[in-house]
Amino acid sequence: MIDSFFTMFPGQGSQRAGMAGHLLREHPRTAGRVLARAQDATGLPLTALCSTAGEEELAPTEIAQPAIVATSLAVLEVLREEAGFVPAVVAGHSLGEYTALVAAGVLGADEALRLVRRRGELMAGVSRRVGGAMTAVLGLDPARIEEICDGCAPLGVVEIANYNEPGQTVVSGQRAAVEEAGRRARAAGAERVVALKVSAPFHCSLMRAIEDEFAAELERISFAAPRLPVISSVTGTLVRDGAHARDLLRRQLAGPVRWVDVLGAAAAHGTGGCLEAGPGRVLSGFANRTGVHSVVRSTHDARRVTALLRELRQESAPDAAA
Repeated sequence: MIDSFFTMFPGQGSQRAGMAGHLLREHPRTAGRVLARAQDATGLPLTALCSTAGEEELAPTEIAQPAIVATSLAVLEVLREEAGFVPAVVAGHSLGEYTALVAAGVLGADEALRLVRRRGELMAGVSRRVGGAMTAVLGLDPARIEEICDGCAPLGVVEIANYNEPGQTVVSGQRAAVEEAGRRARAAGAERVVALKVSAPFHCSLMRAIEDEFAAELERISFAAPRLPVISSVTGTLVRDGAHARDLLRRQLAGPVRWVDVLGAAAAHGTGGCLEAGPGRVLSGFANRTGVHSVVRSTHDARRVTALLRELRQESAPDAAA
């Protein structure tokens, strides 16, 4: 049953050209309404950005973040309005946690989008000041990567940013230290070392420079208690209440994404499978390779959304008939 699925919302790096185009073509009323409201909340031309903008236009952090969240919210609303979908458990990869909190009733959509826009602006400012980098290391134990980062510390900040899956860990920090960590990871037996195309050193201590300013933004927003379970990507455990959710979003800026723990917690919660709601298939890939769920779905394109809606309607048909 899809209603028993763990629903995952993607973060930065999942943006792509035309990522909401299929939603606007196939579900113009629902998706169009969500994107128009997102435009009003952020002051950005999100309908065009999410449907016709190219990769270069979407790349800046301050654009990518609200565009991804707006697209994910549009997917969620299409599933809810057209098939009555309500997630069983939710989580978001870094940025995606904002969409998860909206899905759980902790944040309003407008408030989440305004926070995300400010978050992206502040993160972009860090990037302009320090010129950081991020690199994915594949096929090396995370504990060994932590040791490598410690050894590169004299060259600058380099820390683990993402525990994405057992075979993929991302490091973040100042460019020279990140590049040296990549070289040492190769020498230590890593299968691949891939420099990521990002514009800021996310999820490392360099982001502490914006914590206080962003915390002030968070304090202006009302956070409610979750109406359904939310697994935090900061801790890999459940969000307790609104105050806890607010604190986790502050800590998220400089803390690592513990996605391996999130997937494990979702499986332990008894979810029947994983659904990635939003652009791309990054989280679906992590879930498939981790192997803790036997069924993994995504909403990457029109075909997948149509199939998902059909299945949801079929599942709800007996209840509707009764």
